[in-house]
Amino acid sequence: MSIALSDQAKSTLRTAAYGAVSLMAAATGSPQKAAANASTALTSATGPVGYVLAANAEDIELKGKSVAELADRVLPALTAAMKLLAQQAPAEADNFRSTILLATEAAQRHLDRPSTTTAEMARKIRAALDVAGAATADSGAAPAAAAGLNRPELRKAIEEIVDSGFVGVSLRVHDERGEWVGSAGTAELGGTAKPPTNGYVRIGSNAKTFTATLVLRLVAEGKVGLDTPVNGYLPGFGLDERITVRMLLQHTSGLFNFSGEVYDDGTIALGIPIPYSTTGKEWLDNRFKAYRPRELVELALSRPARFEPGTGWSYSNTNYALARLLIEKVSGRSFTQEMQRLILGPLGLSDTVVPDGAEIPEPHAHAYYRYEDAGEQKTIDITRQDPSWVSSGGDMISTTQDLARFISALLGGKLLPAPLLAEMCTPHPTGIPNMDYGLGVFVLTTDDGGTVITHNGASVGHAALMYSTPDGSKTLTAALNCVDDANLSIAAAFQNAQQRLLNEVFGGGPADPAQPTD
Repeated sequence: MSIALSDQAKSTLRTAAYGAVSLMAAATGSPQKAAANASTALTSATGPVGYVLAANAEDIELKGKSVAELADRVLPALTAAMKLLAQQAPAEADNFRSTILLATEAAQRHLDRPSTTTAEMARKIRAALDVAGAATADSGAAPAAAAGLNRPELRKAIEEIVDSGFVGVSLRVHDERGEWVGSAGTAELGGTAKPPTNGYVRIGSNAKTFTATLVLRLVAEGKVGLDTPVNGYLPGFGLDERITVRMLLQHTSGLFNFSGEVYDDGTIALGIPIPYSTTGKEWLDNRFKAYRPRELVELALSRPARFEPGTGWSYSNTNYALARLLIEKVSGRSFTQEMQRLILGPLGLSDTVVPDGAEIPEPHAHAYYRYEDAGEQKTIDITRQDPSWVSSGGDMISTTQDLARFISALLGGKLLPAPLLAEMCTPHPTGIPNMDYGLGVFVLTTDDGGTVITHNGASVGHAALMYSTPDGSKTLTAALNCVDDANLSIAAAFQNAQQRLLNEVFGGGPADPAQPTD
C-alpha cells in the first residue's frame, strides 16, 4: 500500500521523520542509543505513512550536522511535511504526527534523569508539527482534513441530537473519506454561538480507557502482573486475595461501587452523594468537595461485595480508583505524572488533562444541572465542578481531536504490545446483548456483524463519545453539553444520540447502556 505522493513529497516526509530522530539523538548527548530507540519507533508506524517511512531512505543527508544546523533544517521540514499531508493525504496527518512524537519520546528513554535540553527540543519538534494546524485554525478556514467533505448525513445527525434535548454537540469523524468536523446547537443556554468544534469537555468514563491503558503500559514494563492479586501491591486495604489486576480493569472483582449500586431486584444502596437519585441536591451543594481515592475505596470496602471475585460482571468505579492507587504505588509517581509519561506525552495529547480541582480550560461548552428548590425548578451552570468524586473512573478532560488520536493510536498498536492489546479487546460477557467488556473498553457487535471498540462517558452536563474500529482506522468522537438532573432525564436522549451516530458511521449496533458515572 502506498500514498499517492510524488517522490519529492515522500522524500520530504522521510527527511522530516528521520531528521527529528537525528535532532533528538544529537540533543541527548548519547546519540547512538537515542537514535536506535527513536528509529525503532519510526519503523512501528502503520498505514500509508508507515509504508513511506519504511522505504529506502538514501535520499536523506543529515550526517555530520550540529544540533543548531539540524534544527534549522529539520524543524521547517516537519512543518512542511504536516502541510503536505494536510493538503494531499489528510487522513494520514495525525498518524505522522503521532509517529514523530513517539520517536521523540523513545529517544529520551535511556536517560537516567529528565534533561531540560531534550525536553526543550521535543517541545520545538511538537511546535513545528502543530504550526500547519494552527495556521489553518487562525485563518478561520475549515480544517484541511475536512475541506471539501460534504457529509449531510452527519450534519443532519448532530442537528437531530440537539433537537432531542441537548444544548449542543460537536462531532469528529475520521474514515476512508477523510476527516469531518462539525457542531450544532449552542455552547450556552440562551446563547447563539455554536459549541467549539475542538473545545474541552469532561469525558466521564472514557477516562477508564486511559487508566486501563496506563496499567497495561506498566504490565508491559514488567512492573505489574495482569493476573497477580491486587492485595500484593496494595496490602493496606485487606482486599480479597482472589481479586486480580485483570478483574479491576474488567469489572469482575465484585467490589461495591462507591457511587452506589442498583441491585437486580431494584434495591438501591447509596454510596457517596452523586448527582443522581435522591442525593442530587446534596451533591450540588458540595460539588467543589475534593475526594481522595483512598477514602472512596475504603467506603466501598465497608460494604458487602456484589459477588465472589471473577464470578460475575458489574460496573464499579471502585475498580478504577484502586487502579489509580496501584499505578502510584508501583511507579512511585503520581497518577498524573505517569499519565503524562506513558500516554499523553508520547502521543502529544496536549489538550488532555487530569484535573486537580474544579476548573476546565477554555474554550468549552457549558454544562447545566436542573433541580427543585421549594417547589420551583431551577437550572444552574455547573461547568465548574470537582470531578474527584468519581476519581480515575471518570474525572479527565479532553477534546474530540485528542480522543480520536488516543483511540486510533491505542488500537493501531502505538501504545501496547500486540499481545496486551489483544487482551484489552478480548470480550468478556456482561449480560448485555451484543455488548461485552474487555479491559477498560466495551466491545460492541454492530447490526451487520462488525466489531466496534468504545467506552463513552457522561459527567453531569457534559458527555463524550469515543468509538473506533478494532484497527484504529475509523474513529468517531463527540462532545455534548446538556441540562442534567437527578432523574437522569437526558439519559434516553444520550443513548439515542449514541445509537444515531453509531448507525451513521459504523453501520449500526447497540448504544452503551451503562451510566458512566454511576
